Amino acid sequence: MTEPAAFELAQVNLARLNAPLDSPQLKDFVDALDPVNADADAADGFVWRLESDSGNATDIAVFGDEWLIVNMSVWRDTDALTAYMYQGRHREMLARRREWFERVREAMTTLWWVPAGHRPTVAEAEQRLLHLRTHGATPYAFTLRTSFAPEAADAVTAAPGTPEPVAVPVPEDLGCPA
Repeated sequence: MTEPAAFELAQVNLARLNAPLDSPQLKDFVDALDPVNADADAADGFVWRLESDSGNATDIAVFGDEWLIVNMSVWRDTDALTAYMYQGRHREMLARRREWFERVREAMTTLWWVPAGHRPTVAEAEQRLLHLRTHGATPYAFTLRTSFAPEAADAVTAAPGTPEPVAVPVPEDLGCPA
């Protein structure tokens, strides 16, 4: 019998809309939300996703900006998240993202390890994303390109602005895309 994981992977992804959600320009995106979310819900390694009564998170405020939409979920690990992201409908939607969202220079996605069973809040996600934008990838907030092992989360107890623990990057051969 395997021991339950101590940590799970939280991810947040923001996007700035090119047009209102009810516009013809975003129709394909909006129509794909339910099927893409259903694929995520059924994916190996999926744990939880942020949603409102609408069944998705497009109406949940983030950074007080009505043009930003949020997607936040928890996964078993980076391999599970990566496997979902780059296959099927989600991959098709990624290929079309420039049709629906503005190109933004600052980081809009971050990952962090949470204790198993923890469900992050939007405020927590905002804090992690701001930390990534200010400090780059650390065990507190990182990216798939510069990922950290779950064990690094044990050392992360400090809030942003305090000294960082020593980083232990996950080797590239463990399935983290470059």
